[in-house]
Amino acid sequence: MANNDMVSFQVPTFNKNNYDNWSIKIKALLGTQDMWEIVEKCYIKSKNEGLDDDAFEKVSKAKSTKEAWEKLKISYKGADPVKKVRLETLRAKFEMLQMKEGEIISDYFSRVLMVTNQLKRNGKKLDDVKIMEKILRSLDSNFDHMVAIIEETKDLEAMTLKQLLGSLQAYEEKKRKKERIVEQLFKTRIDGAKEESSSRHNN
Repeated sequence: MANNDMVSFQVPTFNKNNYDNWSIKIKALLGTQDMWEIVEKCYIKSKNEGLDDDAFEKVSKAKSTKEAWEKLKISYKGADPVKKVRLETLRAKFEMLQMKEGEIISDYFSRVLMVTNQLKRNGKKLDDVKIMEKILRSLDSNFDHMVAIIEETKDLEAMTLKQLLGSLQAYEEKKRKKERIVEQLFKTRIDGAKEESSSRHNN
């Protein structure tokens, strides 16, 4: 059960803009101390520690930690109709995700994962395969060749998001090197032509 080690932890501060992250941290913190059951089942007066003034006002009349937790959950995560609207908004955002022209693959991965993490926190189940399929069909056209190779030769069920990112980054770097070589050759030819033209003019 709980011990005095709890005092060595810094309680995450809650404000109206960080409910999702705050609730995850609090659950993890109490879970490590075997105290989460106190919030879920036991009816003891909440001390309301780690809350800003706005949140404190919402739970000040709560008679138990469980009641205080539920009040915060409804106020900041939203009741069912609100949660449904939020989820639909996030689903639409996920479907509309598209890699921007000139965007590097790691930045696009970060954008996709930010939205998928928000979906998961709001109750939408998304496995890695669905996320990878979304990424592959929404990449910039510069990746068309690599996408075709992955779809024909790779089993997404056996891949991880990290492995997919690694493959796409390797392809991206290879393509950039090739473009730099072509650009350098082109520049060399232009410079050579200018020198030849200048030489002829001087003669």
